Amino acid sequence: MSPRVTIEVADHVAVVTLNRPEKHNALDMAMFEGIVEAAGEVAQMPEVRAVVLRGAGSSFCSGLDVSAFGGLDNLLGREEGQRANLAQRTCTGWIDVPAPVIAAIHGNCFGGGLQIALGADVRFAAPDAHLSVMESKWGLVPDMGITSTLPRLVRLDIAKELTYTGRVISGTEAAALGLVTRVADDPLAAAKELAAEIAGRSPDAMRAAKRLYDASWHAPVEEGLALETELQVGLIGSPNQIEAVRAGMAKEPANFADPVPVG
Repeated sequence: MSPRVTIEVADHVAVVTLNRPEKHNALDMAMFEGIVEAAGEVAQMPEVRAVVLRGAGSSFCSGLDVSAFGGLDNLLGREEGQRANLAQRTCTGWIDVPAPVIAAIHGNCFGGGLQIALGADVRFAAPDAHLSVMESKWGLVPDMGITSTLPRLVRLDIAKELTYTGRVISGTEAAALGLVTRVADDPLAAAKELAAEIAGRSPDAMRAAKRLYDASWHAPVEEGLALETELQVGLIGSPNQIEAVRAGMAKEPANFADPVPVG
């Protein structure tokens, strides 16, 4: 694992930390590679039932390290068989993690940093956090998976206004716009609390719920209905579903089995 990104696992929750605090976790090649590696690693951990994504130091992630432009030559090239390039996989990698992912946003969350956070399933932001779709400041467009995430969160006119202007908004305004899920004075504590709650549910059900919404949110109605049925048939009568019922009836914590790794 890259020293730019760390993973700590306890009680079925993985805390993934962007670990370049002296640079506000700005994205250089090592950070891009570390984030993609971390997402791939936790995706293959059957014991992980929820993921908290955070930044060390005073910011979540301040976006692209402009001093590293010259070292990013391979960032936008797409390898054969890959649906996304390296930069995009820093966002889409979290979408591909089968367990729910919760981002804890504080300080600066700009440009690529915001797009990474948008790859999470849930986002908690400090009220005084600073968020921006900042690429226009550098004469660029957002290109790290934002087309897979932002359309599910905000109206088109809001997305355009934020992108055209690159203006910095607070965590409070971000919540009002739907860019983040909720404001929390301590977003990391809130993220860990939610992760612990999710980790206490059947991991099969949580993974199926994530897949259900990700696959069907903008799909034709009949595809969503078919997927509901497919996933439910797979859950009913399964060991973890039976354990959920037993624990619920007994009013005691459940003892769930870890899912079988995929791939």
